[in-house]
Amino acid sequence: MLSSARRQPEPIVSLASPLHCHVVGVGGPGMSAIALLLVQMGHRVTGSDLLDSGVIAQLRRAGVGITIGHDAALVRGADVVTYSTAIPVENVEIAEAHRLGIPVRHRSGMLASLCASTRAVGVAGTHGKTTTSALLATILDAAGQQPSSIIGAELLGIGVGGSHGDGSLLVIESDESDGTLDVLPLESLIVTNIDVDHLDYFETFDALKQCFADAVSRTSGAVVLNVDDAGSANLVQATAHNSRVSTFGTSPKATVRVATVIPTARGVDVHLVIDSVEYQCQLPLRGDHNALNLAAAVAMAVQLGVEPQLACDAVLSFGGVARRFTERGHYLGALLVDDYAHLPAEIEAAIAAVRSHPEATGRTVAVFQPNRYHRIAAMADAYANCFAAADRVVITDVYASGTEKIDGVTGELVVNAIRSAHPKADVVWAPSRRDTVAAVNDWLQSGDVCISMGCGDIESFPDDLMKAQS
Repeated sequence: MLSSARRQPEPIVSLASPLHCHVVGVGGPGMSAIALLLVQMGHRVTGSDLLDSGVIAQLRRAGVGITIGHDAALVRGADVVTYSTAIPVENVEIAEAHRLGIPVRHRSGMLASLCASTRAVGVAGTHGKTTTSALLATILDAAGQQPSSIIGAELLGIGVGGSHGDGSLLVIESDESDGTLDVLPLESLIVTNIDVDHLDYFETFDALKQCFADAVSRTSGAVVLNVDDAGSANLVQATAHNSRVSTFGTSPKATVRVATVIPTARGVDVHLVIDSVEYQCQLPLRGDHNALNLAAAVAMAVQLGVEPQLACDAVLSFGGVARRFTERGHYLGALLVDDYAHLPAEIEAAIAAVRSHPEATGRTVAVFQPNRYHRIAAMADAYANCFAAADRVVITDVYASGTEKIDGVTGELVVNAIRSAHPKADVVWAPSRRDTVAAVNDWLQSGDVCISMGCGDIESFPDDLMKAQS
């Protein structure tokens, strides 16, 4: 999609009275959160998906009527049909809804309708928005503000990342990748950082940065920006004298400053400085990057009237987000970690978190599944240095994520980029899952940590590795 043709707003759907809402692809992380929130709001919700899952089971328990498989008849009687970017427009349910004149909304349009019915606090940015959204919702809930939330991942110990509070406030993860951020009527906004990605949609980094700048300009409430982030520098400078804007980071200029980050057995102790007062937060997450996510959430919470110490106390019991440095067990005496990291900065941060782990007494192996052909075609070379702290690097083939294959674009482009920049690096090209298991199984020993990363089916790699022992 050309950057000059960014997504346009769809008409808002009034959610003031109960509707029959049908969700196509209801098992996906983003759509399941919408379905759960809608049914908790009192709407009748139905949905369809190709595969059964634990998420589907949770939605059914909540009252969502779900059919496995797609069928045109499922939309009959619906007041609105919603779908995600992953669903083709020729899907039989969408086609039937159009034929019958039933309003059809892209996921962004339904999210916009949910935002329009409340005070919406968006969490946007290239990295960290899922964890930051979950942290902010946790803090606001502890402060008695009873927020609703839509978070695009499963929450550990909770499940689907959608919940309904008292209806007055909504915390929403605001994704820029398909233009959703462009159409959300947000009152307040966090921008965690701005990095190169989604150039298939935006074409240029400048266009991507403009998307975030436009989103900030549309808000009427609080704005929180990353004062350390190079990609956000122009935005920080342009809003420097705006009283609605606060910042976070390690810089002395930050409104909420991360003073120290100390690894612990449970995660990290983070010392935040706000108005010259130091607050200690015991965060059950690992890595300096999560300290910054916490600072962003606290900065917005303070803007929304929460006392800083209450905010810090609230995150002590935070359960975490699925696939964000999730410890999956042990194999041959080594710790296995699964992480969603799929961009260079995320990978570097995840490996740094491994290095600070108390169990990391040996070596680190980083397994990475590149994601989306167009992303790897455009930025394979950008992965050259982000694995430098790992002792062994295993690169798999590209996971398509619904994108069309591009001739000559494989995971070996990432392998070549690493080897070119680091000729002595231990880098293994492992195109198949069998190759990947072998590259780790033959190398791993007690005290090592294996972190497998990516946003595709690499999630099942720890299970596949452990099966090799049986």
